[in-house]
Amino acid sequence: MPTRFTTSGYLPGRMLIAMPGMTDPRFSRTVVYICAHTAEGAMGIVVNREIDTLSFTDLLEQLNIEPTTRCQPIRIRFGGPVEAGRGFVLHTPDYLQDTTMLVSEQVALTATIDVLKAMAEGRGPRRSMLALGYAGWGAGQLDSEILENAWLVSPADDDLIYDANMDVKWEQAIHKMGINLSTLSGAAGHA
Repeated sequence: MPTRFTTSGYLPGRMLIAMPGMTDPRFSRTVVYICAHTAEGAMGIVVNREIDTLSFTDLLEQLNIEPTTRCQPIRIRFGGPVEAGRGFVLHTPDYLQDTTMLVSEQVALTATIDVLKAMAEGRGPRRSMLALGYAGWGAGQLDSEILENAWLVSPADDDLIYDANMDVKWEQAIHKMGINLSTLSGAAGHA
């Protein structure tokens, strides 16, 4: 049975949008889907950075998985700097395994080879994105970064998660929040 989601006051199922002043080059102009956020820490997947040195077919070959003619071309994304060799698939909940984590009613996370096999055979989730690695924060770290004005928090958006046009996702995420990019400051401040 898939793990059910909980949202008790934390941010799973939400998007983080890096503020213009983000100094960490791994996260500059990124959009991150938050999969887990508790008092112990947080975990998310960067949805707008592509890995152009590895194709889905190459990855399947490395894993000894034979793609069928029903296999869709998939762009692999940089999910974050933690466990960069491990695959994570964000997807619609029409595909579930016992190890699938339901993040929200619209998004699930599976990190097993079985989901890759299903995708190679054309029987995977209706919509999905494959990432290598994830973004992780220790206890209180993400909360502090948000308070320090490093991230905007917004509702999740299927197009931002799944669409393939990486070059404009950051701007689209800010625009969808109703914010004019030219008036957005990266400087921290308190009223």
